[in-house]
Amino acid sequence: MPSPLGDKMRTLRKQKRLSLEQLAELTDSSKSYIWELENKDVPKPSADKIGRIAAVLDVTSDYLLSTETSSPDQQVLDQAFFRKYQGMPEDTKKRLRQILDAWDNDE
Repeated sequence: MPSPLGDKMRTLRKQKRLSLEQLAELTDSSKSYIWELENKDVPKPSADKIGRIAAVLDVTSDYLLSTETSSPDQQVLDQAFFRKYQGMPEDTKKRLRQILDAWDNDE
């Protein structure tokens, strides 16, 4: 029986149309390791691995490990977006800020 972590990983992976192999490659894991996380009762991934998986799936580590929530809320999505934003090159950040500034000026 899969764990809540496994269920969330599988659901998000499929929503992003990623195969087990693709998620494994993006997280520096093996396909069998991702399969185990999705399908075993009590997976025991490292914090680093959970962080990598969460980043690829655009959620937070806390969300993946939580047993109380079954789908990411807006706060989780915002935190994941901000984490992605922080890792962007400075020129990309600048363009995004310009877009947001232009959008604010339209209102």
